[in-house]
Amino acid sequence: MITIKSQREIDLMKKAGMLVSLMHKYIKPFIKEGITTKELDRLCEDFIIDNGGVPTCKGYEGYPAALCTSVNDRVVHGIPDNTKLKNGDIITIDVVIGYNGYQGDAAWTYAVGDIDDDKKYLMEHTEKALYVGVEQVKPGKRIGDISAAVQKYAEDHNLGVVRELCGHGIGQEMHEDPEVPNFGIPNTGARLKPGMVICIEPMLTFGDRHVNLLDDEWTVVTRDGSPAAHYEHTILVTDDGYEILTPRLDD
Repeated sequence: MITIKSQREIDLMKKAGMLVSLMHKYIKPFIKEGITTKELDRLCEDFIIDNGGVPTCKGYEGYPAALCTSVNDRVVHGIPDNTKLKNGDIITIDVVIGYNGYQGDAAWTYAVGDIDDDKKYLMEHTEKALYVGVEQVKPGKRIGDISAAVQKYAEDHNLGVVRELCGHGIGQEMHEDPEVPNFGIPNTGARLKPGMVICIEPMLTFGDRHVNLLDDEWTVVTRDGSPAAHYEHTILVTDDGYEILTPRLDD
């Protein structure tokens, strides 16, 4: 069931979203060659708790960490471990933070040191695909309008669109209705209404779109080993458009 948030709920979600944004800003300087993904996770969990938030991912269906840290060919849900980041890697930091019972969610892909042109291209156009989708958000539009816009932009730039994973509604729960795929047909799906809050999150690959699930039952990787990028915002549908509840603070 799709829920329409009250003004009180929206105010709490704005605070949750801002905490997500602040965490991303906090962790960015630490994303350097030699640090482990487990160290990044510890830093972020401490930051979340110290600032009055709850690391919602930790314990969710048994997930063991506060962050998802997906490096290179990891698309999503990479579990933090003792792997050290290397110059030339890219890493997606995906986090959900609870604040007084409401959630904020955002993912960003970061470069580690100097990355090659292929990874730069992938990151640039995955982020742009996110904003192409966001620009579709206003009352009366449909989920399929977002999905189709993301798909067209990605495929026009020769990037693979992962179809097994999608965006979602968000509120008291991390994942609520409706699903927000990154491929679809315009003028189909649920109609957007003021007070809806959704997460739009293109997950694109530099190669083939197909993915595999690793034995840890969490980590999704590209089947051909090509790099993947993932960008996500929490978006409120307003009376005349949208508001990004997880704004970038590091630009």
